[in-house]
Formats: sequence, structure tokens, C-alpha cells
Amino acid sequence: MNHTKTLLEDHFPPPSVFKQPVSFFLNILVKLAMLLTMGILLSIIGYVLLRGVTFIKPEIFALQFTTENLSMTPAIINTLFVALIALLLAVPTGVGAAIYLIEYAKPGSKLVQVVRLTTETLSGIPSIVYGLFGYLFFVIALKWQQSILSGSFTLAIMILPLIMRTTEEALKSVPRSYREGSYALGAGKLRTITKVVLPSAVPGILAGTILGIGRIVGETAALIYTAGTVAGIPTSPFSSGRTLAVHMYALLSEGLYVDQAYATAVVLLIFVLILNAASSLIASGLKKDKRTTDE
Repeated sequence: MNHTKTLLEDHFPPPSVFKQPVSFFLNILVKLAMLLTMGILLSIIGYVLLRGVTFIKPEIFALQFTTENLSMTPAIINTLFVALIALLLAVPTGVGAAIYLIEYAKPGSKLVQVVRLTTETLSGIPSIVYGLFGYLFFVIALKWQQSILSGSFTLAIMILPLIMRTTEEALKSVPRSYREGSYALGAGKLRTITKVVLPSAVPGILAGTILGIGRIVGETAALIYTAGTVAGIPTSPFSSGRTLAVHMYALLSEGLYVDQAYATAVVLLIFVLILNAASSLIASGLKKDKRTTDE
């Protein structure tokens, strides 16, 4: 009997394949989609590296930009300045708004519905519209001119919905038992949020912040109108300057420095990859520390 059963198992597939053909088919589609996505990503990375690596030379990292060296160092410094100011504006505001919506506001209230509708609407607005708003409000109305500060405020508004949504999801993922346990030990609401809820939600908040940085680094349309395209190191927040993405766009649009534009793309790509890898390591480290603390 056992011998006959073994022969049947060797010659015929498991009956689950025939009983659940839809699941089997969907499993194949999901794996194909995964392979397609990985193939597209590797193709883009490989193409950019092949076109740009050979043109990365020491002179493109000179401190001062000239038409001879086409240095990207000022653009790198401008990118760091813009990202830092935008994050200082957007992260506390976005995290604070998400905490209010999840921890303080009544579920289903009109205010919560309006705020979430506003957030979803802001998420779908094209970046060029943000650039137009930043130009009319920060550059013209406030008379900040095209400057690092104008660009940073515009990008802060742009990434605010992203940080709010990711923080909301991170706070929702914290088990309710954590809050109840903290209340049972006599902790107040504010202490529970700061000492229990937020530390548990840090990996999710960090993921949203990293996504925001990625959007800041790759943005061009909004910054052309607000931060300008001056290829120099800013002397103040009101100085104009171009980021790496704008620097690459300027080189390509001129049509004379396509190779240097690909070299800039390589540096930008490496920067994003390092940023994503670092965020993954930090998030995994925080999760391990959290598990150790819980144990």
C-alpha cells in the first residue's frame, strides 16, 4: 500500500495544484512581476553606470564650478542644505499631525476626514504645480527671491503628505496592548505616546523620512522655479543654488555635456542606493533593539 502511494506521488503533482489553479496561476504572475521589476531596476542601474562611470574624474569634484571642470561639488552641498532644511520643516510637522489624528482626534470626525482628504489631494498634485506655488508665494510674495530657503519650504510642503501618511500607518501598527499596558502602569497619554508608541513606530517613521529624502534628491521641476540654477556654493539661505538633479538637467538641456550629465547621474544613483541601504540597516537595528527590550 505504501509502495503504491509513493509511486502515485512520484508521477502526479499534489492535488492542491488542481484544486486551486487560480492561486497557482497568481503565484506565477507575482513571481514574474518580481523578476520584471528587478530586471528593470538592474537595467537602469547598469545603463547609467556604463554611460557615466568612465567620465567620473577628479576635476568634477572641485570646490568651485567652472565651464571647464563642470564640478558637481556645489550641487552636492546644495542638495544637502535643501534636504536638511526641508526635513527640519516637514518631519516634526508631519509626525505631530499624524500623532494628533491617531492618538487625540475622534475617529471619523469631520476634522479627520478633512485633513485626510487634504493630504490625499496634496499627494496627487504634480511637482510643477508646487513649483509654481513656491514661485508665486515664497519668491514673489515673500520676496525671498530664488533661494535655498524658497526651494526648501516648497519641498517641505511637497513631502509633508508622504510623511504624514507613513507616520499614521506606523502608529496604527503599534499594538493596542502597548497603550493599555502603559495606562495600567499609571502613565499618562503624553508619556505613553513619547515613551511607548513613538519608539515602536520609529522604523515606519524612518521609512517615510527616507522616501521624503529620495523625493527631495530627485526633484527638479519645483526647484528650478524656487531655488534657481546658480552653480555655486550658497553663502546664505537666501542664496540661489542648484541641486544634483537640477545640475544634471542643466547639463543635459545644454546638449554639450551629456557625458558629464551621466557622471552626475551615477553619483546621484550611488547616493540614493547608500541612503536606502543605510535606512534599511537602521530600521533593522531598531527592530532588533525593540525585540530585545520586549524580551
